[in-house]
Parts: sequence; structure tokens; C-alpha cells
Amino acid sequence: MPSPRAGSEAPGSATHRVENQPPSLAGFDALACDPALTDALRREGAGEALASLAAVATLVASPEAREHARLADAHPPVLRSHDRYGHRIDEVEYHPSWHWLMGRSVGCGLHGTPWVAEPGSGAHVARAAGFYLMSQLEAGHCCPISMTYAAVPALRQNADLAAAYEPGLRSQTYAFGLAEPSTKAGLLAGMSMTEKQGGSDVRAGSTRAAPVADGTYRLVGHKWFTSAPMNDLFLTLAQAPGGLTCFVLPRVLPDGTRNAIRLERLKDKLGNRSNASAELEYTGATGWRLGEEGRGVAAIIEMVSMTRLDCVLGSAAIVRAALSEAAHHAAHRSAFGSVLAGTALMQNVIADLALESEAATALAMRLAGAVDRGERDFLRLALPASKYLVCKRAPTAVAEALECLGGNGYVEESGMPRLYREAPLNSIWEGSGNVTALDVLRAVTREPDSVEAVLAEVDLAGGSDTWFDRGVRELRTELRSREERRARRLAEMLALCLQGSLLLRHAPEEVSRAFVASRFLPDGPWRTAGTLPAEAHTEALLQRVTPH
Repeated sequence: MPSPRAGSEAPGSATHRVENQPPSLAGFDALACDPALTDALRREGAGEALASLAAVATLVASPEAREHARLADAHPPVLRSHDRYGHRIDEVEYHPSWHWLMGRSVGCGLHGTPWVAEPGSGAHVARAAGFYLMSQLEAGHCCPISMTYAAVPALRQNADLAAAYEPGLRSQTYAFGLAEPSTKAGLLAGMSMTEKQGGSDVRAGSTRAAPVADGTYRLVGHKWFTSAPMNDLFLTLAQAPGGLTCFVLPRVLPDGTRNAIRLERLKDKLGNRSNASAELEYTGATGWRLGEEGRGVAAIIEMVSMTRLDCVLGSAAIVRAALSEAAHHAAHRSAFGSVLAGTALMQNVIADLALESEAATALAMRLAGAVDRGERDFLRLALPASKYLVCKRAPTAVAEALECLGGNGYVEESGMPRLYREAPLNSIWEGSGNVTALDVLRAVTREPDSVEAVLAEVDLAGGSDTWFDRGVRELRTELRSREERRARRLAEMLALCLQGSLLLRHAPEEVSRAFVASRFLPDGPWRTAGTLPAEAHTEALLQRVTPH
């Protein structure tokens, strides 16, 4: 008896016809559905960069890039501590998609390149927008990009070290591999601060640095978290004779020999899986001092500040990526006889997520503009407060967006679980919630000029809305309290008032009024998504952010 032909089906037996599923999101215009970003670019002095950023947006939305992002996450890096003969090699092997992503971000100048531009040129704003777009694609590879960006201002504290490394850190050539830095076409930098006994309390570090007659130091100790251990040089902290001090350690020394940096293991992390994070040992590693002995925290604080900026940008990007997926799904999926995006309750949910995204993006880009213009007093307080709130909100927003897809959002193929795993990271990196909130409190207590700078920004929207004005009065009362137990509340209120001020001044009325009505009323802003008041123009908010 002949066997059935492959693919043949009995009449009426077809059960796998695909219908009522959204089309692929790949190929959408990531700028057209994000007016919060494009408006902020113009407002912060980087409107001329829109043409080049359009190319980045096209890349980010392309099927090829989205597949590389999936592969880089699905194939985490692998530690190769020894070769087949037993020689110590301390190498990390990455999937080719990681290198593809790194090459694009470095090629776009999203790392150290902006530092060559003049202040006020808009270069840091344009770079922030590009980083925000690439972070929507794949966040793991943005870690070494961010650290390299942040290393440049820190290195400038030592003219010789800056001269040696800065040209490579600004180069738009991705040059992976172990080699003496002066021989490479491009360099990447990292930082290695935390230790297992101290964590965020870096002053508790036990790594020791002994001075040598030639002016270098020999470092011995264990570091608990060092991301991107294949970068070319690292800023690290160690206890020198004069106290906690910052050092620069290249992986390869000027004579071409390997520095004594040993990789013990890679962390098995919740998210950020494409990026290697290592425990490492300094076994007499050679380092060059950056800044004075005993001033290690002051020396590295420039790097920490810039990576905090990227935490805000990265969290805003994750929220935006999740919003795009949810809005796209709702625009094409029907249930109970209606397209989801046309139903009142789904409109309310996604509109609320859109407000969260718009506020985060506007604030992140305002911070980038402050970097570009050198607004140090504003950044001293606005940066940790923004980092606290935006990064805290990201996991909740992503969870709500995932739920908009129902069971499909819980499946790995949707990409939403990757965003969800990534969402908590930035709230932990560069100071978890309490550390960041206490930094806000320190700025308020010790640096009154930073308070004045932030309040001056907030007050630009004074008189625009009675509920907002009430919130600002509460903020001023909280600023006088200065109690440690209320530090989180203070950080929330500062960032929320900055967001409200920006949206009231610059966003369309349907955005600003809905944001204020849902975040500044007396019963507080922390509700579940989808509880916007009746006067919110939810349909208009959806149209503003839906990919097309």
C-alpha cells in the first residue's frame, strides 16, 4: 500500500492555519514611533544628528540585527582558563553575534568618541540617543560600550595615561583580541571595583597595591564582579600605603607580556547573559596610579557618574522596547470581536506604559544634555535621583508589557522574557536602590548648589498645573527633612518632579496632563498600569507610540 505524500492532509483536517497573529515587528521605524526621543534630540541641541540616527534606528529594527541579538543572548560567553596543554590563557570566548553587535556600536561611536567634541556641540546627546536605540536591540553588549565611554573623563586626571589610551578608546574600530594597547586600532575599557566582602562598600576592599621603584604598583587581591573581562584596560581600586587608590591595569603590558590578571569563573546571571562578568584575581598585577593615593573614590567617580547616565538610558530603552512589542501586538491582535488596541481597557494599559516611557526618555535625554553642556551641579543630584526612579520602574513596566501579549509574551520566542530578565539590572549596577538614594541624600545635605540647580529646572513648569505645583511643594518640604529612612521617597519625588516639569513644558497636552493626573494626585502615583483617569486621551497616546 503506498505511503501518503508528505504534506498531504485529509479534507477538513488542517489545524495549523495561522491567523489572528501580529506580523513580525522587524523593519519598523524606531524613530517615527518615538517622538519623545526625536523631540528631545532637537531640544537638547543634537537635531542635526537625526539623519545619522535614522541609520541606527533602521539597523536596530532590521531582521538581521534582531537575530544577532537573540543569538548573542542564547549563546553566553564561555571561559577558557587554560589551553589544551595546560597553559594558563584566561580568555573568554564569545558568540560571533556578540562581535557583530560590538562592531556596530563601536562603529557608530557610541563609546568614547563624543569626548573629542567641544562642550555644547550635542555630541553626547546624539551618542545617548544611539546608545538608547542599541540598548533596545540588545543590552548586554552595551555594558563594555558604556564603560569605555565612562573611562575617558576619569583617565583625563592623568595626562600620560590619557595620552596613551584615549585615542584608542575614541577609535571607531572594533579590535577584539589580546594585544599590547598601543598596537591596536581600537580599545575598550572596563572597571573592577567590588569585592565579595564589601559589594557597594568599595572602601571595604582588601586588594593591596605595593609601590615599585619604577612608579608602578603591584596589585594582589580578588574582585567579585568585573564585566567584559576581555576589554583592554581596567580602572580598579586597591589599598595603597596612603589608602584606597584608583589604578589603571592593562591586560597586556608595554613589553608585550600578559598582566597577572587571572579569571576564576564567569557569573551565571539572571539577565545580561551575552556579556561576561567575571571573578578575577590580581596575582601581582602591574598598575599605574590614577590620582592621588587615598583618593580612589574621587578618582573613579567620574566613571561611575557616566555609567549611571547609561543606566538611566538603558532602562528607558528597555521600557521603550517592551512598549513597542505591546503596542504592536495590540494593534494587530483581536479578542472577543475587537482589535485589542481599540478596547478601552487595553488602551488604558498601553497608554500608561507610553507615559512611563515618554517620561523616562525625556529625563534621560535631559541628563545627556547636561553632560554635553557641563551642568555639574544639576547632574550631581538629578543623576542619582533619575537613576533611582527610572531603573526601579523598568521591571514593573516590562512585566505589564509582557502581559499584554498574554501567554505568547511568556514564551522565549517573543523576546519579552529576555527584556524581563534584563530589566532589574540597571537598578543594581552602579549602586542598588539604597546606595543611590543615600547618594541623593548626600548631595542634598552637602551640595546645596545641586539642590538649587534641580529646583530651578523643576520650577520652569511652575503654574502649569495645580497638582504638579502641589507635588513640588511636597518636594520642597521633603528636601528639608533629610532623614535617612525617607531617602527613597526623596529620590522618587525629585525624579518625578523633573519628569513632570519636562513633560509639562515640552510634551503634547494629552501626554503631560495624563502624566500629571496619574502621578501627582494625592493618592500617589504607584498604581498598576491601566488606571489612568477618564480624561486621559488613551487612543491618542497609543497612536503616538505604536510602531509602523
